[in-house]
Amino acid sequence: MTPYLMGLRGLIGNRLLLLPSIAAVVHDHAGNLLLQEKASGEGWSLPAGAIEPGETPQEAIIREVMEETGLAVVPTTVLGVFGGRDFRYTYPNGGHIVQMPSRCGSRRAEDTETRALEYFARDDMPALTLPYPLSALYF
Repeated sequence: MTPYLMGLRGLIGNRLLLLPSIAAVVHDHAGNLLLQEKASGEGWSLPAGAIEPGETPQEAIIREVMEETGLAVVPTTVLGVFGGRDFRYTYPNGGHIVQMPSRCGSRRAEDTETRALEYFARDDMPALTLPYPLSALYF
Protein backbone atom coordinates (compact mmCIF):
# COMPACT_ATOMS: atom_id res chain seq x y z
CA MET A 1 0.00 0.00 0.00
CA THR A 2 1.36 3.43 -0.93
CA PRO A 3 1.96 6.09 1.76
CA TYR A 4 -0.92 8.08 0.23
CA LEU A 5 -3.39 5.20 0.70
CA MET A 6 -2.04 4.39 4.16
CA GLY A 7 -2.73 8.01 5.15
CA LEU A 8 -6.28 7.86 3.79
CA ARG A 9 -6.93 4.55 5.53
CA GLY A 10 -5.70 6.13 8.78
CA LEU A 11 -8.32 8.86 8.36
CA ILE A 12 -11.32 6.84 7.18
CA GLY A 13 -10.63 3.35 8.49
CA ASN A 14 -12.28 0.56 6.47
CA ARG A 15 -15.03 2.73 4.94
CA LEU A 16 -15.56 2.68 1.19
CA LEU A 17 -12.74 4.32 -0.75
CA LEU A 18 -13.12 4.67 -4.53
CA LEU A 19 -9.84 4.48 -6.42
CA PRO A 20 -9.52 5.48 -10.07
CA SER A 21 -7.67 2.74 -11.88
CA ILE A 22 -6.65 1.52 -15.29
CA ALA A 23 -6.63 -1.80 -17.11
CA ALA A 24 -4.62 -2.82 -20.18
CA VAL A 25 -6.09 -4.56 -23.21
CA VAL A 26 -3.05 -6.10 -24.92
CA HIS A 27 -3.32 -8.41 -27.96
CA ASP A 28 -0.71 -10.55 -29.65
CA HIS A 29 -0.26 -10.57 -33.44
CA ALA A 30 -3.06 -13.15 -33.78
CA GLY A 31 -5.55 -10.99 -31.86
CA ASN A 32 -5.47 -13.06 -28.65
CA LEU A 33 -5.97 -11.14 -25.39
CA LEU A 34 -3.32 -11.04 -22.65
CA LEU A 35 -4.67 -12.05 -19.24
CA GLN A 36 -2.90 -12.17 -15.92
CA GLU A 37 -3.52 -14.75 -13.23
CA LYS A 38 -2.71 -13.08 -9.91
CA ALA A 39 -0.39 -14.93 -7.52
CA SER A 40 -2.85 -14.14 -4.70
CA GLY A 41 -5.43 -16.55 -6.15
CA GLU A 42 -7.88 -13.89 -7.39
CA GLY A 43 -8.24 -15.52 -10.79
CA TRP A 44 -7.72 -14.12 -14.28
CA SER A 45 -7.87 -10.44 -15.09
CA LEU A 46 -6.57 -7.75 -17.35
CA PRO A 47 -3.30 -6.28 -16.11
CA ALA A 48 -4.60 -3.37 -14.02
CA GLY A 49 -4.06 -1.15 -11.01
CA ALA A 50 -4.72 2.15 -9.26
CA ILE A 51 -3.67 5.56 -10.52
CA GLU A 52 -1.24 7.15 -8.06
CA PRO A 53 -1.52 10.82 -6.96
CA GLY A 54 -0.03 13.11 -9.60
CA GLU A 55 0.09 10.33 -12.18
CA THR A 56 -1.77 10.49 -15.49
CA PRO A 57 -3.85 7.48 -16.55
CA GLN A 58 -1.31 6.88 -19.34
CA GLU A 59 1.58 6.88 -16.86
CA ALA A 60 -0.36 4.56 -14.55
CA ILE A 61 -1.05 2.01 -17.26
CA ILE A 62 2.60 1.99 -18.35
CA ARG A 63 3.78 1.58 -14.73
CA GLU A 64 1.21 -1.03 -13.68
CA VAL A 65 1.65 -3.21 -16.76
CA MET A 66 5.45 -3.11 -16.36
CA GLU A 67 5.19 -3.96 -12.63
CA GLU A 68 2.73 -6.82 -13.12
CA THR A 69 3.81 -8.34 -16.41
CA GLY A 70 7.20 -6.95 -17.34
CA LEU A 71 5.71 -5.67 -20.60
CA ALA A 72 6.51 -2.19 -21.87
CA VAL A 73 3.25 -0.85 -23.30
CA VAL A 74 2.15 2.20 -25.23
CA PRO A 75 -1.49 3.15 -24.47
CA THR A 76 -3.26 4.08 -27.70
CA THR A 77 -7.03 4.21 -27.13
CA VAL A 78 -9.36 4.43 -24.13
CA LEU A 79 -11.91 1.65 -24.67
CA GLY A 80 -14.42 2.61 -21.98
CA VAL A 81 -14.96 3.59 -18.37
CA PHE A 82 -16.56 0.96 -16.14
CA GLY A 83 -17.83 1.10 -12.58
CA GLY A 84 -20.86 0.34 -10.43
CA ARG A 85 -21.75 -2.78 -8.50
CA ASP A 86 -20.57 -5.25 -11.14
CA PHE A 87 -17.12 -3.68 -11.10
CA ARG A 88 -16.76 -3.32 -7.35
CA TYR A 89 -13.52 -5.01 -6.55
CA THR A 90 -12.09 -4.80 -3.07
CA TYR A 91 -8.33 -4.60 -2.76
CA PRO A 92 -6.73 -6.10 0.34
CA ASN A 93 -6.38 -2.47 1.57
CA GLY A 94 -10.16 -1.99 1.33
CA GLY A 95 -10.14 0.26 -1.74
CA HIS A 96 -12.61 -0.12 -4.58
CA ILE A 97 -11.94 0.65 -8.21
CA VAL A 98 -13.47 2.32 -11.25
CA GLN A 99 -11.85 0.81 -14.34
CA MET A 100 -10.72 2.61 -17.49
CA PRO A 101 -9.38 -0.04 -19.91
CA SER A 102 -7.09 1.10 -22.72
CA ARG A 103 -5.78 -0.62 -25.84
CA CYS A 104 -2.00 -0.98 -25.71
CA GLY A 105 0.88 -2.23 -27.83
CA SER A 106 3.63 -4.15 -25.99
CA ARG A 107 7.12 -5.65 -25.59
CA ARG A 108 8.12 -8.18 -22.80
CA ALA A 109 9.70 -8.93 -19.12
CA GLU A 110 8.05 -10.44 -15.27
CA ASP A 111 7.10 -10.04 -11.46
CA THR A 112 6.06 -11.72 -8.21
CA GLU A 113 2.47 -10.38 -8.30
CA THR A 114 1.75 -12.62 -11.29
CA ARG A 115 1.27 -16.39 -11.27
CA ALA A 116 0.79 -16.66 -15.03
CA LEU A 117 0.50 -14.56 -18.17
CA GLU A 118 -1.25 -16.03 -21.15
CA TYR A 119 -2.85 -14.88 -24.39
CA PHE A 120 -6.39 -16.17 -24.99
CA ALA A 121 -8.58 -16.35 -28.07
CA ARG A 122 -12.10 -15.04 -27.52
CA ASP A 123 -13.61 -18.55 -27.47
CA ASP A 124 -11.00 -19.92 -25.04
CA MET A 125 -11.05 -17.10 -22.51
CA PRO A 126 -11.41 -18.05 -18.80
CA ALA A 127 -13.88 -16.24 -16.52
CA LEU A 128 -12.57 -12.83 -15.48
CA THR A 129 -12.55 -11.30 -12.01
CA LEU A 130 -14.49 -8.28 -13.37
CA PRO A 131 -17.26 -8.57 -16.01
CA TYR A 132 -15.78 -6.54 -18.88
CA PRO A 133 -17.95 -6.61 -22.01
CA LEU A 134 -16.27 -8.73 -24.70
CA SER A 135 -16.89 -5.92 -27.20
CA ALA A 136 -14.36 -3.81 -25.25
CA LEU A 137 -11.78 -6.60 -25.19
CA TYR A 138 -11.94 -8.04 -28.70
CA PHE A 139 -12.47 -5.73 -31.67
